[in-house]
Amino acid sequence: MKTVVVTVVSGRHEHLAAQVRGLRGTTEEPVDHIVVSMGDDAIVDVLARSGSAATCLEIPADGALPLARARNLGAAAAIDRSAELLVFLDVDCIPGPDTIERYRSAATLPGNERSLLCGPVTYLKEKDIGAEGGALRLLTAPHPARPNPPVDTVEHGDNFDLFWSLSFAVGAATWTELGGFCEDYTGYGGEDTDFGATAEASGMGLRWVGGAHAYHQFHPVSDPPVEHLDDIVANARTFFDRWGRWPMIGWLDAFAARGLVEFDGSGIRRTADRFV
Repeated sequence: MKTVVVTVVSGRHEHLAAQVRGLRGTTEEPVDHIVVSMGDDAIVDVLARSGSAATCLEIPADGALPLARARNLGAAAAIDRSAELLVFLDVDCIPGPDTIERYRSAATLPGNERSLLCGPVTYLKEKDIGAEGGALRLLTAPHPARPNPPVDTVEHGDNFDLFWSLSFAVGAATWTELGGFCEDYTGYGGEDTDFGATAEASGMGLRWVGGAHAYHQFHPVSDPPVEHLDDIVANARTFFDRWGRWPMIGWLDAFAARGLVEFDGSGIRRTADRFV
């Protein structure tokens, strides 16, 4: 099964280099890697210094990062290369040594043909910076909000809001049927929830793949992510217009508690000096 990994990136150069090294250490035969740079001219050099044979595509990013459009561009290039399975990894994520093989195996199981395949993700701590290779196995502690099936098992999921785009795989035919990510979303938040909702509305499956571990490299974050406030508010509105319900309610409620927005379930607006 021809497998292509797609990564979108802006900044995070050290994270990308670690991901490249992680892909090189997979148990699977070498896979094609397509990296889509969102307005970052340095990515070509990062890949060259990492000894990567990845193809680097470029897409302009004048404002909010075009995550959905960048993923779609990478997927289109993968399919042009006759990819049968697309594996998406956020630039922050290092694949485990068996991740690609686990995804590939799950994709071949009867009943998984029209499904989104998701693996467990471990969020590494600051003290884990620099951990790679076999050291990652000892740090495996998947995020508790998502299923973590035993190795060599695949769990059927029914809550598509748990789908996450930081590590997942999908067959090329299923991707084409879905039409990719909705490009009405720009910047941080919402586009992956929309993708899961589209899959559910299309009658597709959600599968959690035991052993397909990815390791999210540490970087400082805000909780709630106030630096992405405008993106989240705009994308939440887009999602509501498409699906009639609000995504990211935990963040919206947290923003409201801080007086950054007014949100009552029927509408949302910024309460600062500008509106989104």
